Amino acid sequence: MATRKGLVNAYAHMWPREVFDAKDVDHKKRLMAKGLEFLNKGGVYVLYREDEPYYIGKAKRLRSRLRHHANNPQARYYHLWTSFSAFAVDDKNDRGEIEGILIAAMPTANSASPKLPKEQLPKMICDLLR
Repeated sequence: MATRKGLVNAYAHMWPREVFDAKDVDHKKRLMAKGLEFLNKGGVYVLYREDEPYYIGKAKRLRSRLRHHANNPQARYYHLWTSFSAFAVDDKNDRGEIEGILIAAMPTANSASPKLPKEQLPKMICDLLR
């Protein structure tokens, strides 16, 4: 995956959770995600349950955070996701804003409220909808 300068440097869309399983290669256990360089970066990720977004998070290092979700049975969302999308974002402030946008845009299990200014539906429109 090529990287570029910009808000998002690289991304993976709907990759299977098994990327974080250790597999026998030449009689040695190897983590399949180990060779994926963009996962060394900070970014934002979406965990999916089947095809539905389930949880949105941000991380200083995508690989370690996703690996924790995938391999730690005590992790809150361990049993609840089947695939993920990840977006490498260098600027930590941008990560927070992107995470907030995604949380605001999609119904998920996130308990956090996005730190974005929210517009209220004008009274005139509410009245029209009634």
